[in-house]
Amino acid sequence: MFSERTNWNFVANRLSEALAAHRAGGKPLLDLTVSNPTECGFQYEEQEIRHALANAAALRYEPDPRGMRSARAAVAGYYAGRGAQIGRDDIVLTTSTSEAYSFAFRLLCNPGDDILIPAPSYPLFDFLADIHDVRLARYPLFYDHGWQIDFHTLEKAIGGRTRAVLVVHPNNPTGHFTRRAEATQLREICATHEIALIADEVFLDFSLANETPQSFAANAGALTFTTSGLSKISGLPQMKAAWLVVNGPPEQKAQALLRLEVIADTYLSMNAPIQLAMPVFLEQRHGFQTQWMDRARKNLAELDRQLAAQHACSRLKVEGGWYAVIRLPATRDDEEFALDLLRAKNVCIHPGHFYDFPGNGYLVVSLITPEGDFAEGASRLLSHANE
Repeated sequence: MFSERTNWNFVANRLSEALAAHRAGGKPLLDLTVSNPTECGFQYEEQEIRHALANAAALRYEPDPRGMRSARAAVAGYYAGRGAQIGRDDIVLTTSTSEAYSFAFRLLCNPGDDILIPAPSYPLFDFLADIHDVRLARYPLFYDHGWQIDFHTLEKAIGGRTRAVLVVHPNNPTGHFTRRAEATQLREICATHEIALIADEVFLDFSLANETPQSFAANAGALTFTTSGLSKISGLPQMKAAWLVVNGPPEQKAQALLRLEVIADTYLSMNAPIQLAMPVFLEQRHGFQTQWMDRARKNLAELDRQLAAQHACSRLKVEGGWYAVIRLPATRDDEEFALDLLRAKNVCIHPGHFYDFPGNGYLVVSLITPEGDFAEGASRLLSHANE
């Protein structure tokens, strides 16, 4: 009765089962995996949000496949503030970055075609690929005084059915930004092989350095699709607004936008109230990001202070994003450690294998965890690791 593309394994993994049982038992929990900013104690400008959603213009239905011009102009203004001149007609609004990926995959791929994705990275891509009958091939990132792209393996992975290379900038969960030289090399590889570049920039604004990272949105040397949205930028995942920016050689870009408009017109999934409110929501990103910066830096400083007082664990370099990676001795299985930590210390973390880390000994913790919980959770984690 059902399609093979949805023939997933619905059995919960051991950590999810243990966490569900832990919560059902009413046990205390320090959750160092939190990713929902609306549950982390950040302050939002509630009056402005309510007012933006009460726009009477939402009572009129004026569909535009690419999204309302005012909303797309606000997105173009966001990129202009980063030094990238993007026309509003080069932007297609979507309800989420997942939908933006869906549009790009449908535009580029026939059933069975390949998309290259980085490893480590987050597991969303596997489900998106299954739903769209796309195959994934992974190119590795390696760690040597910071994360780097293994270009030799990446180029070897490109085959006759490869349609795009996907880059997460900064990567989730490693927190490293694609370097300018790497971005240039990616552009040249994609142009040479006549494949697209897809850039996920949902965490682009969350840099821990003083330098402003460059966006892929201005990349005209190869057909490039750049996605981001309000979920992370403004800390508003419930508002369901994202976008896809198209750039590249003029003829390819024009064809891509023409076809994307038909795809978007088929669904018309964006709603009027959110589109009308997008200029306000984008402006509110500044207040949210200031709070994020303060919390992330304090949590990292606390983690480093505790790491300096022990010997078993270390932290990998993080340049931005919402997560940090802790290194255990490779002799310890990261999932077993996470299970033991939950049972013995009431602390929840993510093992590295959830994100395709190479081998054992990687733990992922969220930097948006409230500071008190983060400090106590880190203390219990490191105490357990050093027992």
